[in-house]
Amino acid sequence: MFDDLTTTALQVAASGWSARQRATADNISNINTPNYHAKRVTFEASLQSAIEAGNPAAASIATQTSLEPTEMNGNNVNLDEETVSITDTGLKYQTDIEALTAKYQLLKTSIGNA
Repeated sequence: MFDDLTTTALQVAASGWSARQRATADNISNINTPNYHAKRVTFEASLQSAIEAGNPAAASIATQTSLEPTEMNGNNVNLDEETVSITDTGLKYQTDIEALTAKYQLLKTSIGNA
């Protein structure tokens, strides 16, 4: 029922932001774990391509291991980068959810007035 392009794109994006938040939380919690490599979640380019093709549901969310240089203990988590990432991702997730909520509220209002 809610399968228009905008709604689907927002739902995929929310899943991507959520995956990035989990990865960033894992990174921060493992900041002192020897040989731990940070996780990076990508989905924006895939989502953009899928939207352009008219099928946002086809977008993929990929979690990869960071290839950034490591510290002496083999860990490559950078707390400054992770802090910026979790803040940025949280704001984008919140904006995405607010857009979905507004869209559902509009539908609810339309149905109520029918």
